Amino acid sequence: MKRVYVNEDWCLGCHLCEYNCAFANSGARDMVSALKGKAIHPRIRVEGEGDITYAVSCRHCKDPLCIRGCISGALHKENGTVCIDRDKCVGCLTCVLLCPYGAVLPGPDGAAMKCELCLKNSCGEPACAAGCPNRAIVYEEREEAK
Repeated sequence: MKRVYVNEDWCLGCHLCEYNCAFANSGARDMVSALKGKAIHPRIRVEGEGDITYAVSCRHCKDPLCIRGCISGALHKENGTVCIDRDKCVGCLTCVLLCPYGAVLPGPDGAAMKCELCLKNSCGEPACAAGCPNRAIVYEEREEAK
């Protein structure tokens, strides 16, 4: 399965992945109207300080703790991608506490949000990877470690 991978050696800490993610999931036609003067709510975030920065996003685990702990059944897998049915989410945020990577976040409306590989916004590939100027974020298939 294709996933988002991050190479912290190449990350510039520019936060463009966050802006591209927020725009791709905003439903707006242009970035200015979607983001200018507004709080952004990306499903990926840049962490770190100084010379070491990296993007944190969902790893779409084989056996996700977030799905096992979801009391409403809002979290589920679609073709290997962990997705949230926001209509089912009751906002308990147990998934936020259970994610070992800190990739599930509270959304602005109280429901949980996380990277869904831009499957629902017709970008073709995750907007964070498509907009990364240094290719620190890539969307590719890799052999799994055994």
